[in-house]
Amino acid sequence: MVICEASFWQLFWDQLVQTSALEWLGTTTGFLCVYLAAKQHILNWPVSIISVAAYAILFYDYKLYGDTVLQLYFFGTAVYGWYYWIKRKEEHQEPVVSLGKRGYAAVIISIILLSYILGLFLDHYTNSDVPYIDGACTAVSFTAQFLMTRKVLQNWILWIIVDACYVPLYIYKQLALTAILYLLFLILATIGYIDWRKSWKTATI
Repeated sequence: MVICEASFWQLFWDQLVQTSALEWLGTTTGFLCVYLAAKQHILNWPVSIISVAAYAILFYDYKLYGDTVLQLYFFGTAVYGWYYWIKRKEEHQEPVVSLGKRGYAAVIISIILLSYILGLFLDHYTNSDVPYIDGACTAVSFTAQFLMTRKVLQNWILWIIVDACYVPLYIYKQLALTAILYLLFLILATIGYIDWRKSWKTATI
């Protein structure tokens, strides 16, 4: 057991030392982006654009095609989210909204269907070695990002779930720094949920 643990940490350290400049760029801007989003700061969107551009290239190189497409989607939603958040502020709308029963049902059904479709596509048309895991994580991330652009509280619940899944996936794919980033994302997502829930409760009083 001790030997296995030593081997794991040695492997993890070796991955960390070999981290590319591109991964460092994606990691640092990605962390800043999620921190700003948790604080409801609009600058999270332009910072996000830098991060997703770096990770789109990185994930393609590592054959994580679902995540590559996800970054392109993130780019589009970052532009949309930037516009929508400005619009909400100008119109003095509620800072945060919450899903109802129908909203929850729509989110769950969408994730299940999208996970299956993406997994099937990646399994049959790419050389991905984790097609269904990649597909499921991509589906949850797609949904969470859309909910974030609309300032829906439950986006953070989805981020907590998917970040917890991404950590072991990126360790498996030898992206140690990115694994650490997603562990930090998991913490920030929890903080984001708590802060946004306070804003939502305050607005509904």
